[in-house]
Amino acid sequence: MACTQHRDAVALVTGAGKRRVGSFIVRMLADRGYKVAIHYRSSQQEAESLKHELVSQGKQAEIFQADMADTASIDQMFERVLGHFGRLDVLVTAAAIWEPTRFETLTPESVMEHFRVNALGAFWCCRRAGLAMVGQPEGGVIITIGDWAIERPYLNYASYFLSKGCIPTMTRVLAIELSHRNPNIRVNAIMPGPVMMPSHLPEEEKVEAIRSTLLQKEGKPEHIVSAVEFLIDNDYVTGVCLPVDGGRTIGG
Repeated sequence: MACTQHRDAVALVTGAGKRRVGSFIVRMLADRGYKVAIHYRSSQQEAESLKHELVSQGKQAEIFQADMADTASIDQMFERVLGHFGRLDVLVTAAAIWEPTRFETLTPESVMEHFRVNALGAFWCCRRAGLAMVGQPEGGVIITIGDWAIERPYLNYASYFLSKGCIPTMTRVLAIELSHRNPNIRVNAIMPGPVMMPSHLPEEEKVEAIRSTLLQKEGKPEHIVSAVEFLIDNDYVTGVCLPVDGGRTIGG
């Protein structure tokens, strides 16, 4: 059963400035009639380009800067988004950092930086969005982006996996807390597999990631986009973590 979209529905996607999965999600939401808020940290030029692309098509879009490692910056972004659009119906937390570091050279600072962005930053965005949605009769939808590989971590990404391991618990906590305040709020997670793998990833790691999927192929941004659409439309799904990984969680 598809949920009914408010005629002035607004969606915010974090980490959508660069040409990564977040920007594809923004385009889909704009195509569906959402007014879109495009978050970026340092990629202002790319965010502006995406905004102009959408505006030229007659869609409503605006860009908003924030540092996901700084909760005060996140608070300021939400004030600007809500001040500009007046409401928020969908949040997708696609912002993340992913820095390879050998276990022997880990520092407390690098571990905490991943936690600040990937765990606390994502949670604070969800909290702010959820509190805004509580006051809306229609509620809203929050979709967090995790990572399939927290089930089977691989070498040299300890800080990243520690921080991304918070996403499933965060998603369930938010689903309970927010539905208690407004039963029309749903919170779910998507756990992507090898989709738009980082450019700095060694070629042998990319090949191994694809070989380890049951479907023997790399995912496309569109696979994540269609999962976002499903989680928006199906109003009887909340608190779940959906792998979109070509079967890699159970394959290998």
